[in-house]
Amino acid sequence: MKAEFVPPASADCDVAAHIGNVRLTHICRSMRRGLAQMRSLWQSGAMMTRIFLLATLFAAPLAAEPMDGAAFDAYTKGKTLYFGSGGAPYGAEVYLEDRRVRWSFLDGECKDGYWYEEAGNICFVYEDRPEPQCWTFEQRSGGLLAQFQNEPGALSLYEAQDLGEEMLCLGPKIGV
Repeated sequence: MKAEFVPPASADCDVAAHIGNVRLTHICRSMRRGLAQMRSLWQSGAMMTRIFLLATLFAAPLAAEPMDGAAFDAYTKGKTLYFGSGGAPYGAEVYLEDRRVRWSFLDGECKDGYWYEEAGNICFVYEDRPEPQCWTFEQRSGGLLAQFQNEPGALSLYEAQDLGEEMLCLGPKIGV
């Protein structure tokens, strides 16, 4: 098929072109009507509302709700979770019965503590740090995502793995 195109002389799609048996003026006028309808929808706000709703719908799976205490307990109890930050190992925590925990920066030293829920945060208190360390936890497809709340934006951790193993704690340093 050979197409011949002559640019329109006016805005009413006077196109002298044919592709096979289809005259392009009909296609041009249909496209202009469609564009005019889209323009009126956009100006009325209906199109912006639809785009906003679609964007919200697609973004919803990305933004998870912070876990409450019951969900956090159900996810963590009986596990040893390893956390990373910026692609590097950060630490590990054993989640025991009665919301008790044992934390290590993976240096062989462990700190016992406990956690509780407060104002939408999961707060931890350790034997050497009586001030609460509060976090929000979100369950993502790859595991937990933790955001430190004492200084928002300061530190984010992600669950690196659950090895199902005991964490190494070397015990107290004697004679040092």
